[in-house]
Amino acid sequence: MIRRTFLALTTAMAFSAPAFADSHGKDIVDTAVDAGSFTTLVAAVQAAGLVETLKGEGPFTVFAPTDEAFAKLPAGTVEDLLKPENKDKLTSILTYHVVPGKVMSTDLSEGLKAATVQGAEVTITLEGGAKVDGAMVVTPDIEATNGVIHVIDTVIMPPM
Repeated sequence: MIRRTFLALTTAMAFSAPAFADSHGKDIVDTAVDAGSFTTLVAAVQAAGLVETLKGEGPFTVFAPTDEAFAKLPAGTVEDLLKPENKDKLTSILTYHVVPGKVMSTDLSEGLKAATVQGAEVTITLEGGAKVDGAMVVTPDIEATNGVIHVIDTVIMPPM
């Protein structure tokens, strides 16, 4: 279905890290908005009606795909998912990127399975760098007032 590949770790870090330099004091949504590299993710969160949830108390761990990650999806996929009639599917995909609690990169271990808000589990691997369901964590541990963001290079999809 959707293939996962993306930017090299160093390139993504070079572009992502400066955007998060002043994220303290902001919730997950405001941190993502201010970064400027998550416009597609923010639009999807808005379309799914998840803004208030992700601005809530938390804590949440969000594996946040960049705009470039969304651009790697087949043509028309994002536009299709943003349609009101696909809200349930979009919500399922987005909540698959969220784990309850605050999980920092130092908490990750090889083969760790974590239950997502969507209900299915993601699998963490560490060989060659931290990955969640095969998506590379390009910028870890972006702290927000209600959790943490780990920037990933690929949109991960829940099991069918």
